[in-house]
Amino acid sequence: MRTNVLLTTATTSLLSSWTCMRFFTISSGWKKGRTVSSGDMIQLLEACIDSKSVREGKTVHQHLLKNSNTTTCSSTILGKLTRLYITCNKLELASWVFNSIPNPERKNNVILWNQIIRAYAWEGPFERAIDLYYEMIDTGVTPTKFTYPFVLKACSGLQAIEEGKKIHDDVRKFGLESDVYISTALVDFYIKCGCMTEAAEVFADMSYRDVVAWNAMVAGSSLHGLYSDSIRLVIRMQEAGIRPNSSTVVAILPAIGEASDLRQGKTVHGYCVRRNFHSDVMVATGLLDMYGKCSYLAYAGRTFETMVIKNEVTWSAIIGAYVSCGFLSEALDLFDQMQLSDHMCLSPVMLGALLRACAQMADWRKGRRLHGYIIKSGFLLDLRVSNTLLSMYAKCGTIGDAVALFSEMDLKDSISYNAIISGCTQNGKVDEALVIFHKMLLSGINPDVETMVALLPACSYVAALQYGSCVHCYSVVCGYANETSICNALIDMYSKCGKADIARVIFDKMPKRDIVSWNAMVFGYGIHGLGLEAVLLFHDMLTAALKPDDLTFISLLTACSHSGLVAEGKKWFVAMTRDFSVVPRVEHYICMVDLLGRAGLLHEAQNLIETMPFDPDVRVWSALLAACRLHKNIKLGEDVSNKIQSLGPESTGNFVLLSNIYSNAGRWDDAALVRIKQRNWGFKKSPGYSWVEVNGVVHAFVGGDRSHPFSLKYTGNWRYF
Repeated sequence: MRTNVLLTTATTSLLSSWTCMRFFTISSGWKKGRTVSSGDMIQLLEACIDSKSVREGKTVHQHLLKNSNTTTCSSTILGKLTRLYITCNKLELASWVFNSIPNPERKNNVILWNQIIRAYAWEGPFERAIDLYYEMIDTGVTPTKFTYPFVLKACSGLQAIEEGKKIHDDVRKFGLESDVYISTALVDFYIKCGCMTEAAEVFADMSYRDVVAWNAMVAGSSLHGLYSDSIRLVIRMQEAGIRPNSSTVVAILPAIGEASDLRQGKTVHGYCVRRNFHSDVMVATGLLDMYGKCSYLAYAGRTFETMVIKNEVTWSAIIGAYVSCGFLSEALDLFDQMQLSDHMCLSPVMLGALLRACAQMADWRKGRRLHGYIIKSGFLLDLRVSNTLLSMYAKCGTIGDAVALFSEMDLKDSISYNAIISGCTQNGKVDEALVIFHKMLLSGINPDVETMVALLPACSYVAALQYGSCVHCYSVVCGYANETSICNALIDMYSKCGKADIARVIFDKMPKRDIVSWNAMVFGYGIHGLGLEAVLLFHDMLTAALKPDDLTFISLLTACSHSGLVAEGKKWFVAMTRDFSVVPRVEHYICMVDLLGRAGLLHEAQNLIETMPFDPDVRVWSALLAACRLHKNIKLGEDVSNKIQSLGPESTGNFVLLSNIYSNAGRWDDAALVRIKQRNWGFKKSPGYSWVEVNGVVHAFVGGDRSHPFSLKYTGNWRYF
């Protein structure tokens, strides 16, 4: 009797299960093989469940297996043991014990069925939860209102729409469709599977809606970018007499941020203050994220500073706000502050924001430091993080690091390939880009629209018409040919491959054109010397009520320059500011200097440079120097060269231009002195490259290099081109 008293006292006082085990072992003589009562065993297992003591629970299980012929192996004890393993997240053991419970006891224990389905729905694998549900039905167990929320959660985790709809039919069959918990679970399932129409139908059929049901619908509308619907739902919710709670606020704030509706965001903030929600860490984090997306960084920072508790999501939100508002250095400083003060763990979202900051700053050193954090924290296995890291290296111009990282990645998707192909193209590694594209096809990953947009500039770069045509055909087969971004890239590719006529056909057949489409076609005409066609197309653009931007005028002025349309170029250079409110940038002045210089108006070009509203850089003077070489103006060429050298030449091109001016005038000594000065300044002329496409294969030839196996064969034919 005293044994049971001691055991009951230990259990009800929530002492450790091992203490209970000691009382039991000492009092009953377990080690001596004495019989243990079922009541004692149940109390002992309940103590293990309360304290989540899986080790001691396994000891009990071991005793049961050794004494399987005793009365201790009752269905009640097996049920308690199943609950213990579920509580301790040992689902395979829980399933094994659960299956050992004999019928009809197992069949009648619907609570245990629900518990094990819930465990798999939360922890996975989700398929197991659905299988258990169908096993439950086949066994003859009638599901309850607690069964369906769990199995529907598993369906949403798998995006198993058809399975979820079958389970919805079962809900109707068992007459449970009026239950608020099940209806809310159905709304949540359809929303997470992207079936907003079905979610709205279930929500509309609900006879009673509590705050959780309203929040599910608000969160779903917000998640899918339906900002107006989210606001209307919150208004209807209040009209129905349901007061929004903190979860409602957390659900609506992302939609307000995406819509950049600062006024509405401030209204919600005021509501939070009145209801005292603003001190909740999730609400406060949502508020600062909303202010960041509305580009109201002052309020975001103020909200952050007043927060007493800050978690990883909070730090990610404030760092993301600084990055999106262009305060990149400050974002990285905040990260350092976080590391020093709170020692928070990194998150994929935070790392993505920080890597984007490094990419925009072209600061590969800080990016490499983050790479070290990513390796140490194990986030390199996260595909989103590794893709962002890959993109950062490519945008910073360290393409060698990008290629090395890409080679080390065990898991790759289309985004990985798109990032490395685009990076190689932008950094002049066109051959590498084409090789990686072939590897992508061999790996079984299907190229998407972004792949085509990344690959076509590579074909343009080397004028590989056959490659570009193949990409065009692939786009047609895959149904991408009407995508505006694809058409824009095709116009650019065909123009640069000498096929302005095909580019125009694509332009005319586009179902929808944006400003990039018009700019690409105007530029395409320009590089082919078709200035009149470019000007006519520009007039068509104005007729279509599309407002030109600064890049439009760069393309138009380039076309005028290449076609000698001096008067037309002057006209549009003046009109861009007067009529279209486009402030000229240095690129526009370079185009105008080139236009005047090609026409022989060297002194007018010089006057334009000297009256610029900002200091001219090396590129502007280089355009004038090229014109001096064209028109053999040695005196002005020398003056311009001195200007360039005072600013610091950026490349060998300016030395070569001045040297050629002297050479053309027969001043060989002066030409030699320029070359000597070039060498003394540490500039070395890069060899010229030529690409030839033969039978679909692109061959690259370097000036002065005879190592290519077809060098002699093809170089002898240059005179025919």
